Amino acid sequence: MKSSNLPLSHAIHVLADVLSFERPADAVLSYFFRHHHEVGSRDREFIAETVYAVLRRKRLLDHIAPGVTARKLVLAALARLQGMNLRELEPVLKAGEVEWLKELKATATDDLTPAEQADLPDWLWERLAAEQGEEQALALGRALQQPAPLDLRVNTLLASRDEVLNTFKAEGVEAVATPYSHFGVRLKNKIALNRHPLFLAGKVEVQDEGSQLLALLLAPRRRDMVVDFCAGAGGKTLMLGALMASQGRLYAFDVSDKRLNQLKPRLKRSGLSNVHPQLITNENDIRIKRLAGKADRVLVDAPCSGLGTLRRNPDLKWRQSPESVAELTAKQAAILTAAARLVKSGGRLVYATCSLLREENEAIVEAFLAAHPDYQLVNAAEALKEARVPLDTGDYLKLQPQVHGTDGFFAAALERK
Repeated sequence: MKSSNLPLSHAIHVLADVLSFERPADAVLSYFFRHHHEVGSRDREFIAETVYAVLRRKRLLDHIAPGVTARKLVLAALARLQGMNLRELEPVLKAGEVEWLKELKATATDDLTPAEQADLPDWLWERLAAEQGEEQALALGRALQQPAPLDLRVNTLLASRDEVLNTFKAEGVEAVATPYSHFGVRLKNKIALNRHPLFLAGKVEVQDEGSQLLALLLAPRRRDMVVDFCAGAGGKTLMLGALMASQGRLYAFDVSDKRLNQLKPRLKRSGLSNVHPQLITNENDIRIKRLAGKADRVLVDAPCSGLGTLRRNPDLKWRQSPESVAELTAKQAAILTAAARLVKSGGRLVYATCSLLREENEAIVEAFLAAHPDYQLVNAAEALKEARVPLDTGDYLKLQPQVHGTDGFFAAALERK
């Protein structure tokens, strides 16, 4: 892409909107692209990559270029992070910007604080360093600065993993089997998946390997009654339905009509007939109360800070705060308590988040177990071994990008005695 043709003004406009942190970055980008059909696919890629580069390394950029505008943040990201040389950029630069960028490229970073090296806000760095130790927290922070690969889940109702891998191989698309989930495929480079025949035929869905492991930890059986308590757009619901071979009864509850509507086309592609999406008003909805003590399996993928997904959603580290996390923990405890009422004696409840923080994870489970003596913790490693998953993270499932190559996930398997 020639520098004179760089869609620089678009990238600056989008970044300025994103940096207000009023809406998620992906929502800002998709709104912009929907209203600018004239922007081609290569330009869209440039805009998105530049915006995300700034969000991933904002602390570094703030350190070497404090108090600059959205325009200068974009130029700094291109020159310092994405390796564009000044000759390439010169046609789009204003007076004085060449000298400024030369200085910026030469600025040393040996005086960065650990939080700046990890590119995390101070409050989040302090919590992670206290929980994991500085060395681990720094490795985690650096892993979260990298873009995530594209993970797919094979819909075993319609295809096998070998069939999918062979199709990609024949097309020259680099794809490998994921190491833990036996339904996962990892693509080395992003492709236009929503136009791919495998996707259109319902044979693959986008789903991080870590998310796939949550469904395997729940281990639903064919004729079970299963509840996905916070189904969202239904990624895990679809996997649970496939694990059940489209038998039994699978309820997909959510409080958001918009999210459940996103499930509908995915459900149609999947070929599943055992899924029942249901809109609820809150965790104490009458539809939920009717199922009290009847469910064999209940999955609670709780609303959380999302800090385990910073490779995909780097804006979250700037949009979350200690206060927002505290609000979420109250919600998580209430949802887990409500979901637990649905589980029958001997049934399994899985509580999961894509957070890295103890207060959203172990602390919620420990408080729940203390208040519910009729529940006991199931060792996650043993449960996964039964599902033929070669992974041992102890009593809880704890996934981190620098160790497992997945998003950051936490899950606890609980059994009603």
